[in-house]
Amino acid sequence: MIKKFWKESWGELKKIRTLTACGLFAALALILNSFTIRIGSYLKISIAGITNEIVATLFGPVLGSIFAGMMDIIKLFLYPDGAWIPGLTFNRLLAGLIYGCFMYHKPIKYWRILLANLTVGLFVNTLMGTLWLSQVYNQGFIVMLPIRMIKNIIEAPIDSLILYMIMQIFRSAGILRMMNVFLTDKRNGEISIK
Repeated sequence: MIKKFWKESWGELKKIRTLTACGLFAALALILNSFTIRIGSYLKISIAGITNEIVATLFGPVLGSIFAGMMDIIKLFLYPDGAWIPGLTFNRLLAGLIYGCFMYHKPIKYWRILLANLTVGLFVNTLMGTLWLSQVYNQGFIVMLPIRMIKNIIEAPIDSLILYMIMQIFRSAGILRMMNVFLTDKRNGEISIK
């Protein structure tokens, strides 16, 4: 079962339609990134990461992590606001992997999304992110940790509710069904990259 999960997730990379959908989500992420609010040099609030979560939910941990890492680098080129920190790009890859593992091929439930957001928020963003930022900004890890932890604890239920509502809107509007038809055309077979 686990092997099938990873094989299906890896298989998403070969589907042209999946890659096309990812391109659309990438464009949406770049638009949403312009609404980022910076608070100081090491704290920012943004809804642009929601596209990473949607891609990981729809296409799995493999494509979710690759998409999140690529978007981190693309945003750096288009919206430069400091030096590239490889550790933070690694965090984005890890976050995409975690979101995909929690939500790919699973029922969309608020508690599942909240658990994924808390895992990413507390372990990836708070612990690992603070470690990378403390090294770059030459500030103490313990000094930066409380404010980043508070931000992630407050942000997790809000982000979870936003993603849950978006996925419910997608479901009730038939967008998930249309995407399923779009991504797997039964008449012509799946178009894949060989």
